[in-house]
Amino acid sequence: MRVRRPMVGIATLQVNANANIEGTITAVSEVRQVNSMRGPSQVADATLQDSTGTITLTLWGGDATKYKAGQKIKVVDGWVKDYKGKLQVSLGRSGRIEVVA
Repeated sequence: MRVRRPMVGIATLQVNANANIEGTITAVSEVRQVNSMRGPSQVADATLQDSTGTITLTLWGGDATKYKAGQKIKVVDGWVKDYKGKLQVSLGRSGRIEVVA
């Protein structure tokens, strides 16, 4: 049985930790092609904002073109890492994104 972690504010996220956050996408970068350890893939960066702050949400593969600015989403079981001195969140192995109605 999976334990559901509560939603937290973006400002409270810490590096190398799981994240359950809810916010609004305020911008999405152009999709770019990259060669990852798993082969070629598409990637885009979305800016996710809540009342406590903003963070970059890295969108891989099909997710790179799936989300648009203005959408409210939940990131469930995401993974926070430090990239060039800034925190960013991605889905990792078990994470998912849910659109909030």
